[in-house]
Amino acid sequence: MDYFIELLFSGLTRGSIYALIALGYTMVYGIIGLINFAHGEIYMIGAFTALIAASVLSILGLPLPAILVLTALAAVIWAAAYGYTVERIAYRPLRGAPRLSPLISAIGMSIFLQNYVLLAQTPDFLPFPTLIADFALLEPYAAIIGSTDLTILVVSAVVMLLLMLLIRYTRTGKAMRATAQDRKMALLLGINVDRIISITFVIGSGLAALGGLLIASHVGQINFSIGFIAGIKAFTAAVLGGIGSIPGAVLGSYILGLTEAFATGYVSSDYEDVFAFSLLVLILIFRPAGLLGKATVEKV
Repeated sequence: MDYFIELLFSGLTRGSIYALIALGYTMVYGIIGLINFAHGEIYMIGAFTALIAASVLSILGLPLPAILVLTALAAVIWAAAYGYTVERIAYRPLRGAPRLSPLISAIGMSIFLQNYVLLAQTPDFLPFPTLIADFALLEPYAAIIGSTDLTILVVSAVVMLLLMLLIRYTRTGKAMRATAQDRKMALLLGINVDRIISITFVIGSGLAALGGLLIASHVGQINFSIGFIAGIKAFTAAVLGGIGSIPGAVLGSYILGLTEAFATGYVSSDYEDVFAFSLLVLILIFRPAGLLGKATVEKV
């Protein structure tokens, strides 16, 4: 039973990180119908920004909680700036172009950002400092759940709750929902659609950067390629839950995380990806729109 609970928390931790990344995919797709394939690289840039910020703040001798908070702010702000820039340069000029054009632009931006960090940093794995201190109350359960796991679960839950409140009750959130539902009608109602799309990229990028910081502190190392596999897994989670649905992205992320954890624990780590993508194939066969997605009907 202890081993089962350990795998359960491991799966929830994975799912929380996937959810923070998948929300960016599903929000952008819901707004403009585009898969932002550069999103994984934004996650990676957030992790590298956190590494640089944490190193500088450690030299200054700040206490660990202050380093964690300031590092998170630096990573989120810097990654949000990257997300805004990517939207302005790679996607906005192609807003009225055929759907294939922004898709190619997204892939190109992903490759550019990955190689940019490769040249600016190093191809080797870099050690990431532990920014989350051990909690004394968790010592009896250290074999089951660690302080970083608990922090990831709590922070992710709070952030996702705040995002839901933002979208549901704020003026910006209502404008985002209106733009996602009918962009032309939103324009007629006086909504600045370009601004809303930029805000969506900024929010999604900030969430991905936060996920990058948390998982890097948990794993203890990063390199330039971490964004690729994390982006693919998060995109899989978004499709699994229903691309364009925020609750679907969260649900799909936790299902994917738990599937990987139990497959690794009870079968073999070699089959982790096999189980994850097999689950995706089965869901898409029997429910093509995803678990919480809605099938679109084209009227002729």
